[in-house]
Amino acid sequence: MTALLAVLAGLLSAFTVLGASSPAAAADCAAAWNSGAVYTGGMTASYNGDNWQAKWWTQGETPGVAAVWADQGACGGSSGGGTGGSCNYPAWVAGQSYATGAIVQYTANGQYYIATHDNPGYDPTISTWYWSPYTCTGGSGGGGTGGGTSGFVVSETQFNQMFPNRNPFYTYSGLVAALSAYPGFATTGSTTVQKQEAAAFLANVDHETSGLVYINEVDQSGNYCANEPYGCPAGTYAYYGRGPMQLSWNFNYKAAGDALGVDLLDNPGLVASDSAISWKTGLWYWNTQTGPGTMTGHNAMVNGAGFGETIRSINGSIECNGGNTAEMQDRVNDYLSFTSILGVPAGSNLTC
Repeated sequence: MTALLAVLAGLLSAFTVLGASSPAAAADCAAAWNSGAVYTGGMTASYNGDNWQAKWWTQGETPGVAAVWADQGACGGSSGGGTGGSCNYPAWVAGQSYATGAIVQYTANGQYYIATHDNPGYDPTISTWYWSPYTCTGGSGGGGTGGGTSGFVVSETQFNQMFPNRNPFYTYSGLVAALSAYPGFATTGSTTVQKQEAAAFLANVDHETSGLVYINEVDQSGNYCANEPYGCPAGTYAYYGRGPMQLSWNFNYKAAGDALGVDLLDNPGLVASDSAISWKTGLWYWNTQTGPGTMTGHNAMVNGAGFGETIRSINGSIECNGGNTAEMQDRVNDYLSFTSILGVPAGSNLTC
């Protein structure tokens, strides 16, 4: 009996030692990913709370989106996988140059920000084109039925389900980076209303771009140069449709650029070359323009007017009131599909 107790004591001791060991902490974060840098196979970079390793030569391809990157797990000293992971990014310093992908803490409010464009130390709380809010979670997130680590009510998994054939230019990370420009988008009202608005915006985007396939308008021969005091410095035929809402006309490029702090009048091609800017122009129209309608797409969804009014604000009588019922119904079908993916009812007043 004494010998048996001794054996049991030994096993208990071994179990106690094994049980006392704590999970290994996440690795330190590698240097932040830089869209302008060249990475070759085996090189690492950190992005969105994870370390990533390049499988082959790459430049400008976002970790977590492009297949060239292999996820190496959470970094930054957290154990990974949870929702309360820690950050250890440096404090932002005014006047210090930051490359795209750099993550800093703004000491005045304790929040973290990620550089969406190279900049010479602009204030993250003011220069929303150069910086976007960053959420530290200790994991890569992006799955499930919620918003993932981005805080957006549409997860990356759901986004990919909505747009299975999308052009790689239209990245989920670009959309998330653009959200800071209009913080009321998909954050106003109940969770159901927030998801309905996100579904409505993305449904119209789906229709405008044939499933996020087209970046530029197919027919680029149209003259979208209105007689304005500032003219068309990029060329008479330079203001054809681009981006998720197919931004057209010189006055829209001028207005959107002024609102976003980007010179789109002189550089309309930015809407087709920078994913975050492209998404921001779509959100600009959605949140600020009534078009041929009487309200913005945002107001239509958060105030209960219904999806039909968002169609009116984009194409008016061209599709509404019997103008083109088939085109209108295509938008409605997209909306019904996307609300189903997000698990919310579509609401009333779907047509116009």
